[in-house]
Amino acid sequence: MASTSSVLRGIGQVALGAALLTAGISHLTTARKEFQAQVPSWFPADPDTVVVGSGIVEIGLGTALVATWKQPVRRRLGALVAAFFVAVFPGNIAQYAGRRDGFGLNTDRKRALRLLGQPVLVAWALASTRNRATKAGS
Repeated sequence: MASTSSVLRGIGQVALGAALLTAGISHLTTARKEFQAQVPSWFPADPDTVVVGSGIVEIGLGTALVATWKQPVRRRLGALVAAFFVAVFPGNIAQYAGRRDGFGLNTDRKRALRLLGQPVLVAWALASTRNRATKAGS
């Protein structure tokens, strides 16, 4: 029988996967222009290409989170998702520093609060995919 913590980790993993799938699909459709506001001006690629590419990556990661349950692959996937969230963080910083509106982030305060959300996503990816806790003496 699964422990409560492993069930909660599983729910967290599926929820994160669903969030990534939703975000990835919106990268390719309804929020494409909004996501372009997060591409740093110094990044050496066309902003639309970056948005489409990151959307495809998010769809892949979201699908993998929903479908992957065996360790150690699950834990490695969590680390990969966390690394993705770290890799896109400069875009959030660029949106803040450049005072670019997008997703209702139309004040410095809202953009700064969004920056605080990125470490939460990293922690969520790692916590929801980690190995179950081992008992002392087992």
